[in-house]
Amino acid sequence: MSARYAIAPADVSAVIAQWESRCRPMAEGDLRDVGRLESEIYSFPWSKGNFADSVDAGYDAWVVRDDGRLLAYCVMMLVLDEVHLLNISVAPAAQGHGLGRALLDWVERRARALSALSVLLEVRPSNLVALGFYERHGYRRIGIRRGYYPAARGREDAIVMRKTFDGIAGGAAPVGGAP
Repeated sequence: MSARYAIAPADVSAVIAQWESRCRPMAEGDLRDVGRLESEIYSFPWSKGNFADSVDAGYDAWVVRDDGRLLAYCVMMLVLDEVHLLNISVAPAAQGHGLGRALLDWVERRARALSALSVLLEVRPSNLVALGFYERHGYRRIGIRRGYYPAARGREDAIVMRKTFDGIAGGAAPVGGAP
């Protein structure tokens, strides 16, 4: 299956409305499509092996599909009382229609359900779209990881961002359900 296809905003709205049946744990059968989409999105993608290792290690890895088409995925891990969002990606054809926001909202609900007090992530300083997206959704810059990402000319730093939840984490938000 090719990761390239057209998707209308109404299709994305339908996926969001039917979140329970569209978002499911990443399985070995998803890895080929996830690897292909990752390579389409990023200049320095995770390998299929990185995703397989994440699934094998028990990380919280999820895919969002519509009629078999891979629309989005995420990988996160719980470390003490914080979820580290390792990868969150939306197919280019599905971007700009609210699916990224829906997936990030779902990640945050999932984190709360796991009793996490915050979500931590890294983003490239050159990825201005992602930086703006996370800042609009309440993430704050808390640090820099020097030379974190591979780049065309050596390495690129990462901006470390965190969103802290108000109140007591855990039990307050369902794991499933529409975003």
